[in-house]
Amino acid sequence: MELPSVVLFAWVYLHGVGIDRLASIVLFGMWELHYVQRTFMYPVLMRLGNARMPISIVAMGWVFNVINASLNSIALTHLPPGYANEWITDPRFLVGGIIFFLGFMINLQSDHILRNLRKPGETGYKIPHGGLFSLVTSPNYFGEILEWCGWALATWSLAGVAFAVFTFSNLAPRAWAHHQWYRTKFPNYPRNRKALIPRVF
Repeated sequence: MELPSVVLFAWVYLHGVGIDRLASIVLFGMWELHYVQRTFMYPVLMRLGNARMPISIVAMGWVFNVINASLNSIALTHLPPGYANEWITDPRFLVGGIIFFLGFMINLQSDHILRNLRKPGETGYKIPHGGLFSLVTSPNYFGEILEWCGWALATWSLAGVAFAVFTFSNLAPRAWAHHQWYRTKFPNYPRNRKALIPRVF
């Protein structure tokens, strides 16, 4: 589903202007880092195997990723004034970049914990522990939301803000549903854990 976010984003970017500017190159690298990991590495590492998904979900995912990748890449290299070399030292870029990479690392760590919950041959569900799982049920979703909030700040674009809002709107209800499921499934589920945002929600 995420393949358009790798390929189409790169294609639109490479046909834009100012692609040799350092800020544009770093932003391009941030986007591709997330989506190359998500598209190619995540399915292999999580051993998703023959997991089935309704074709309607796949189709909607493709449509969203085509639109989202196009809009964000257009915002990066096709709209004036573009990102001058000075943007690399702008506080919005620096803080946004830090937030993005913090979210990326939280996401990676959370996925690592989830895929190592069961020993070989084990089945059934377990309560994850470690990392931000000590504070929230869905730190992987929290990390992804942080990533795209950081992206929105670093790009200072309407497309970036729209993506961050969509990501939160999509993942917050899922995090809440996971939280409620864990509380129902495990009577001993830690009561101090929030669903998504540490100590808040």
